Amino acid sequence: MTLEDMNLDVGENNSPPDQAPNNRTFIVVAGILGAIMIIGLVCIAVYALVLVPQRSNQRATEVAQINAQNTQMAAAFTQTRAAAAAITFTPTATLVPVTPTPSRTSVVIVPTNTPLVATVDPRTATVSALLTQAALAQQTRSPTPTALPTTGFADQVGIPGLLGLAAILIVVIFLSRRLRAA
Repeated sequence: MTLEDMNLDVGENNSPPDQAPNNRTFIVVAGILGAIMIIGLVCIAVYALVLVPQRSNQRATEVAQINAQNTQMAAAFTQTRAAAAAITFTPTATLVPVTPTPSRTSVVIVPTNTPLVATVDPRTATVSALLTQAALAQQTRSPTPTALPTTGFADQVGIPGLLGLAAILIVVIFLSRRLRAA
């Protein structure tokens, strides 16, 4: 090849050299990930600003209904107790009992089989049962841990094992670089 055969016309072909291809895949993936993050943030905001207050309002309404029912029950019990007390302690006209004239009678004791029925107030039974459960709960003790578990890698092998493993990995890194350079 001689100097005359070479094309030295640089002035006619002044186009810039080809640039690297535009990486549209990266931009698309970054856009998709950004959109997922924005959708996630919107969902978190909706949850925090809409759903949580609704649930707390529902709970407050339930608590108010339960308190109203408890108040009604307490009022009913109070009225029942007051009515029972009024019936029991209301003074009535006292009648003078007719006393029979005493006479000599023989006293014969005849054994009878009468069942004893204990009248227990249901509230007292409930309180008694709850106190029994509380006493049993205090007697049974749950096991308390006395030491930390020794099931981890560092507990079994120890710090020297971890340092040895780190040294082996550093040797692997240097060997792989050496082989790549060769």
